[in-house]
Amino acid sequence: MSLSKIMKNGKALFLAYDQGLEHGPSDFNDKNVDPNYIIDIAKKGKYNGIIFQKGIANKYKKEIKKSKIPLIVKLNGKTGLYNGEPYSRQLCTVNEAIRLGAKAIGYTIYIGSSYEDEMLRDFEKVEREAHKNKIPVIVWIYPRGKSVKGKNKAKLMAYAARVGLEINADIVKLKYEGRVKDLKWAVKNAGKCKIVIAGGVKKNEKLLLKQVKEIMSAGCSGLAIGRNVWQSKDPIGITEKIKKVIWC
Repeated sequence: MSLSKIMKNGKALFLAYDQGLEHGPSDFNDKNVDPNYIIDIAKKGKYNGIIFQKGIANKYKKEIKKSKIPLIVKLNGKTGLYNGEPYSRQLCTVNEAIRLGAKAIGYTIYIGSSYEDEMLRDFEKVEREAHKNKIPVIVWIYPRGKSVKGKNKAKLMAYAARVGLEINADIVKLKYEGRVKDLKWAVKNAGKCKIVIAGGVKKNEKLLLKQVKEIMSAGCSGLAIGRNVWQSKDPIGITEKIKKVIWC
């Protein structure tokens, strides 16, 4: 499966904007609540891909196409309102994503959830269909639920990376737990499956760039970042600084 449409020299910087379903409007202000603002950032920053749920991908199809930034459609999701065991249900099919112009698809699996088996079952169908259509598959793998409470986060990070390889994802998106040594072990566990790291909550620029350097030194392929860019007062400026680290 070729990743050349969403990667440059084996590395990538994706602009993530799928948080609206998961978090509601709490992340947004008058500017970044508008998907056109995000599309403009992706275009000016020359991102390798922009991540949307199908609603935005559909309603802003013309603007996305005009930007020429590769579209990555997230096929499943959930709100942040329910406090029980996490389950991210499929909301979009591979064929729908392709019709919307997707160059890759994304899928979330919460390993450790009591619904883990259902998400793995759903993913298996999505993965087969996407690869049949020569569409790369990015899987968000986060250890969540009662079963993983109290367990070592570094070991869970490596476990998540290995799951990505075992279920035939092309790229696995992980949360960095803060130690380069642990992330290097996760990268080894992922084998030929590429790793990108979630940008996470907004943090100061110095800490963000420090983490980007650590992420790349560990052998990761890049980041899928959202709030640290489109919540920034200078989204293009921070984008350029991140890109210099990734493609140094």
